[in-house]
Amino acid sequence: MSLCIIPARGGSKRISDKNVKVFCGKPMIQWSIEAAQQSGCFDQILVSTDSDIIARVAVNAGASVPFVRPANLADDHTATQAVIQHAIQYVADEMADNYRVDLPVCCLYATAPFARSADIREAYELLENSGYVMPVTSFAFPVQRAARINSSNCLEMLHPEHFNTRSQDLEEIWHDAGQFYWASAESWLDERTLYVLKTIALPLPRWRVQDIDTPEDWQRAEALFTALGLHQTTASGITHHRRIA
Repeated sequence: MSLCIIPARGGSKRISDKNVKVFCGKPMIQWSIEAAQQSGCFDQILVSTDSDIIARVAVNAGASVPFVRPANLADDHTATQAVIQHAIQYVADEMADNYRVDLPVCCLYATAPFARSADIREAYELLENSGYVMPVTSFAFPVQRAARINSSNCLEMLHPEHFNTRSQDLEEIWHDAGQFYWASAESWLDERTLYVLKTIALPLPRWRVQDIDTPEDWQRAEALFTALGLHQTTASGITHHRRIA
């Protein structure tokens, strides 16, 4: 069986109830659940949460919530990998007859409305012979030209050796898109990180990547989502046009 695990704890501080707050007409987590459903990759879509409210919304959207996440895995400092390991171990204990550690597991974030089912499928196809597959996007500005503000309120380049380097001559640098990760259950249970194990990149355009950590992020994401017409699409990217009578 292939498994999708959506970590979604309660108690978001910067955006209250972020995982179930309505985003472009649907609870935020529902966009992720629908992307997983439409990918056709999964035998089970499991939400790991400590919140009764999130659990109800997830079940109504078609996901399963077979356990309550323990409190020690639901604080501000818990790493994603620990949450995924706990969910995998639960499945291993409860569904031992159908479980193998070489089977694929996808961690899909609850606040990833820009995640597309087609990307989830493509990443799954790249998984063979790698530790992880993750979507990435490039920085919009060359990170080699970044600066800090020092204690005197003056700018200092982090890499002053690149002061006169043309932007087009600098290496393109990428970062985690923050949408999902594919790996075998065995890789998730390995204590090494995704940057230590062989990790395959799935490049995404910058306009389909948006962290949603602050109210400003939320407003920007909704505006972009609406401007791109994604609020009228399924998670697979197929537009449904409204019929006007």
